[in-house]
Amino acid sequence: MSSDEWRETVIRFQVSGFSKKLRVKFMPKKFIQLALSTLLLALSFSAAAQQTGKIARIGFLDASTPSGSAVTLEVLRQEMRKLGWVEGKNITVEARFAEQKRKRVPELAAELVRTKVDLIVVTSGPSASAAKAVTTTIPIVITGAVDPVGEGLIASLARPGGNVTGLSTLAPELSTKRLEILKDAVPKLTRIGILRPPRGATIATDLQVKELKAAASVLKLKLEEIETEADAKGLERAFQTAKHNQINAIINTASRNFFAERKRIVELASQYRLPAIYNQKDYVDEGGLMSYGADYHDLYRRAAYYVDKILKGAKPGDLPVQQATKFEFVINLKAANQIGLTIPARVLERADKVIR
Repeated sequence: MSSDEWRETVIRFQVSGFSKKLRVKFMPKKFIQLALSTLLLALSFSAAAQQTGKIARIGFLDASTPSGSAVTLEVLRQEMRKLGWVEGKNITVEARFAEQKRKRVPELAAELVRTKVDLIVVTSGPSASAAKAVTTTIPIVITGAVDPVGEGLIASLARPGGNVTGLSTLAPELSTKRLEILKDAVPKLTRIGILRPPRGATIATDLQVKELKAAASVLKLKLEEIETEADAKGLERAFQTAKHNQINAIINTASRNFFAERKRIVELASQYRLPAIYNQKDYVDEGGLMSYGADYHDLYRRAAYYVDKILKGAKPGDLPVQQATKFEFVINLKAANQIGLTIPARVLERADKVIR
């Protein structure tokens, strides 16, 4: 048989899991062309199938507890669903909680990196620092850092560079505003206790305390730092100290550990009849007196958009870190009545929401 004659044979080939058996008639040159064309088609089909079926793996890292973060994590999940990311279909969430044990955060960050997640969502500056220390390639999205530049997480808000981006809460600046509100709301206020984690725990806390001290000097208020771990015994001792030192009111620093124990903190403030103002509305939702700060639920929704952009190919270093734009001042008159506090009308008029 000459090379120009047709022959019939059976060809079986497999590429990237795509298996096919063909019965063809061919001349040598035409067979080569046919085989190459079919191979390219198989590769294209396989790549398309893999792309369509890819499930993105998102890590979620928080220093607090699952119950403490349940509400805000659900806000993130809901917004992701609106953007087309459905868990079990095209996305999975690998959540890690340090359970109030600050030293576990770096360990959990390393664990997420080992599982090869596509992106890590973190809830604070300290968690972002832990994640950044173990990866320079996996994108990191912060839902609410106190001061990402001051904490050394990014080069600048406009051009973060590296693998970190997200949202900033403006906590140091807002601490000053909370102090002003507290002075207006509590007659004859002179001494305020700052509920804070132990010294050296986080840079973010030190930045907030620094702002508070500067503001207190202007407002002619005396501040006393009350260091405490966010556990039952530590918080109980903290409020006993406040009462013993004749402190008139309490203000808390923004801390994921305090946030997880917000219900207990609110109960102690009521028990010791101490007016308190918090940095998040969630404290008031648990029965707290007042809150003024960024709308954290809005920050989580906006973080979801950054997750969406990065999963679609955007580089975190090219996405500016956005600052909080929505703020809320909430007063709970039920809590005020429980501790015998009458809040002046001029303060009530400034509130975005008054719970009666």
